[in-house]
Amino acid sequence: MKRGRWPVLLVTFLFVVGPLSLAQIDNIVIPAGTPEDQALQAITKEPDDQKKMAMYEDFLKQFSSNPAAVAYGNWQISQAYQSTRDLQKALDYGDKALASAPRSLDILVSQASIAQQLKNNAKLLDYAVHGGEVYNSIGKEAKPEGMSDQDFASHAQEQKDGAKSSYEFLEAAAFNVIVDDTNAKARMSDIDRFTPAFPNSRFDEPIASYAMMSLSELKDTTRVVSYGEKALAANPNNLAALLLLSTTYVDDPKPGSVAKAITFAQRAVVAAQADAPDADRTRKLSGGVAHSTLGYAYMKQEKTVAAIAELKSATLLLKGVDDQQYAVALYRLGYAYAKLSHNTEAREVLLEAAKIPGPVQPLSQDLLAKVNAARAKGK
Repeated sequence: MKRGRWPVLLVTFLFVVGPLSLAQIDNIVIPAGTPEDQALQAITKEPDDQKKMAMYEDFLKQFSSNPAAVAYGNWQISQAYQSTRDLQKALDYGDKALASAPRSLDILVSQASIAQQLKNNAKLLDYAVHGGEVYNSIGKEAKPEGMSDQDFASHAQEQKDGAKSSYEFLEAAAFNVIVDDTNAKARMSDIDRFTPAFPNSRFDEPIASYAMMSLSELKDTTRVVSYGEKALAANPNNLAALLLLSTTYVDDPKPGSVAKAITFAQRAVVAAQADAPDADRTRKLSGGVAHSTLGYAYMKQEKTVAAIAELKSATLLLKGVDDQQYAVALYRLGYAYAKLSHNTEAREVLLEAAKIPGPVQPLSQDLLAKVNAARAKGK
């Protein structure tokens, strides 16, 4: 190792064990004047990094029966390896530190940071969830005998206030793992771990959206509906929930599902305010999809004229915003026109849909061929 690269710890830790402990967080302190403290003072004065590392290893052997010393020593070595970018060794020594102080939010934050650098999302989520559980356990331990409720609550709040930044870092780190996961099943598993570890999270709304998207991909309609209703209970104008529920119900064969799809799609139209002068791309896309779903639902109810009006609104909003959703709306509009034998109008929109590469293109081309045949026969 090069000299001068050892981190300086500015945080003092209190490691308390036994029945008198109020701590739900493991903090580490090496009492002044103890042999452990004297050994650490000598290590601190050593200018050579290689010698310092060897001294910490000796420190760990000498005080192996002292959990605070073991946690501190391993954590110092972990941070040294992190500073030299030997990240796997940093993670390994950090895990040893964590084994001696499993409820240390500071060590968990350090480990999460190393896991981020390693791009090891599995370990990152482990540390983050563990940290969330530790933080939320504060104040839930048995109150010590003789302590007033007020003092107990005050002490717990002080701990929470002091640990808030660590908790928020771990919360954001866990959320980013969910965002990065491209596998629906794995993402849903991450969400199931995130939710109890970070209750009432600042990310609750996007987490609900990712959950519903994942469950939709997994075709778990029951849980999609459950998550959607939960999201709407928290925010009745949650566009992601309104849209996903409407698209889920519109293809659900159960009696009454299409009517529910219409209700949610109508609410999404209102919430999106896509026709407003200040509507951005996201609102236009949401409004367009809502109109498209509404038109599709009306077609299922044999309300073709009403469907055409909604689908025309959808195409106006989606053109130039999202090619695939625009193609879907065009195909549905062409189908609605063809159903009323308005073949000229059907041909016009289907010609446009058939030019857009994607999953709807072959459907549009097939329907266009049928419309052209009908026009040739004068139908």
